[in-house]
Amino acid sequence: MARYFRGDRRPASEVGGVLVPVDAESLARAGALLRAGGLVAFPTETVYGLGANALDAVAVARIFEAKGRPAFDPLIVHVTGAAMLATVVRDVPDLGRRLIERFWPGPLTLVLEKSEAVPDIVSAGLPTVGVRSPAHPAARALIEAAGVPVAAPSANRFGGLSPTRAEHVAAQLGDAVDTILDAGPTAHGIESTIVLVAGGLLALLRHGALPLELLETVTGPLPDATTPGPERASLPLAPGQLPAHYAPRTPLCIVEPESVPLAERTRAGLLAFRRPVDERDYAAVRVLSAEGDLREAAAALFGALHELDALGLERIDAQPVPQTGVGRAIADRLRRAAFR
Repeated sequence: MARYFRGDRRPASEVGGVLVPVDAESLARAGALLRAGGLVAFPTETVYGLGANALDAVAVARIFEAKGRPAFDPLIVHVTGAAMLATVVRDVPDLGRRLIERFWPGPLTLVLEKSEAVPDIVSAGLPTVGVRSPAHPAARALIEAAGVPVAAPSANRFGGLSPTRAEHVAAQLGDAVDTILDAGPTAHGIESTIVLVAGGLLALLRHGALPLELLETVTGPLPDATTPGPERASLPLAPGQLPAHYAPRTPLCIVEPESVPLAERTRAGLLAFRRPVDERDYAAVRVLSAEGDLREAAAALFGALHELDALGLERIDAQPVPQTGVGRAIADRLRRAAFR
């Protein structure tokens, strides 16, 4: 059966990329591709990643080329356990170990001092590197099959909507990817939370699928460094820190739908957090969670934006979300998507 990207009714084989279901054979082939310097898109519990051998600078350069990603934006390295972690970092502070014990495998990336084995292209020349251990069984099986740590940003064009389905990867990256492992929609639907724990520093670098409240049960109050300010270097310390990011092609505004005049809705789509009081005359409506469940909303966020973005609308109106739990991460993505 042909797979389709919603809104672009072409088979994935025409959009580009080779979509294959996850099984023992496809994982073994994908692991061999990674060892040989290839690019593999694969599912994680957060979003789909675009992976290369993290210890192979030439292979990692293909990630930047495929995504159109600037060299100053560092990547995250994916590992499966302590032995592989030891190959990519110099040391793990006590607090880092406590975070690993509590939250790995899972949607938490730790920024630690990198080892000499990690090429500078992975860390954008920084002395630190982001590392996480994914919980998705296909991601873990792929890393084990490759036998190397895997550098993997989200599998999309740089600055665009993150992919939560294999079809999103095929539509954005096409034949720049050697293979796309298809395991259906991702569970969290939003990227990992990133925390700096290096050089005696502790800071939150990106809101993500692991809520701040849970993190702070281990860390205590976390300084917020999610947006680089004038007192710090202007270049990002981690992915997802640029002002404009996660953006659809269609201009996006954050607004309460009830405040939008009916005459201004006819060529706009509505991205509603919960079922809105008034959705009349909008050209299209996507509701992230009818009951206002933040985790359900996060899982649906990028998929809904992909659908609205494919409709040729003049504007997407996004309803604000509560600034609590994973709502902080949703709000962060919408704010950067709306930046112009």
